[in-house]
Amino acid sequence: MIRLLLAEDQGMMRGALALLLNLEPDIEVVAEAGTAAEALEAALSNRPDVALLDIELPDGSGLDTAATLRERLPGCRVLILTTFGRPGYLRRAMEAGAAGFLVKDGPVEELASAVRRVLAGQRVIDPALAAAALSTGPNPLTDRERNVLAAAVDGATVADIAARLRLSESTVRNYLSAAIGKTGTRNRIEAAVSARANGWI
Repeated sequence: MIRLLLAEDQGMMRGALALLLNLEPDIEVVAEAGTAAEALEAALSNRPDVALLDIELPDGSGLDTAATLRERLPGCRVLILTTFGRPGYLRRAMEAGAAGFLVKDGPVEELASAVRRVLAGQRVIDPALAAAALSTGPNPLTDRERNVLAAAVDGATVADIAARLRLSESTVRNYLSAAIGKTGTRNRIEAAVSARANGWI
């Protein structure tokens, strides 16, 4: 049996996925989690063969959880399942050590097959997303530029961002200016929207 951990923040979606995957003759959902912290705790205590992680979790990212699992539970293969089919997310997932990346609108049979394939050592990537990632190119932003842009998404002022990230206002302006230039946009809001659309933040 393939021992599976399922991390998904929407309870109804998590329950439906668990029910459908448990119908497979060779898959057993041994743990479910609604947050990144719960997913990590469940993985360490249940030691699943495969962790199926959503990207957007209330207390963190499935991408960060994937990276932590690679360090703390290297025998566990990670498959990212998300609503957000963004090229930058795919790149970040692969960098975090994920073995697969699928969007949620596919059939459950495809998901079950992907679980089996990543456990067998294969990489499983949504084909349309793989093509988009190749055409988009790598993330041009540094980690600090990404953090500053992410803090600007909600329309925060430079002073707000500086206080939140414990940086000087001039440093924040410099990072924002660099990010605007790299994204080819006109202002920080457009830069943040562009970066989010590409999965860079």
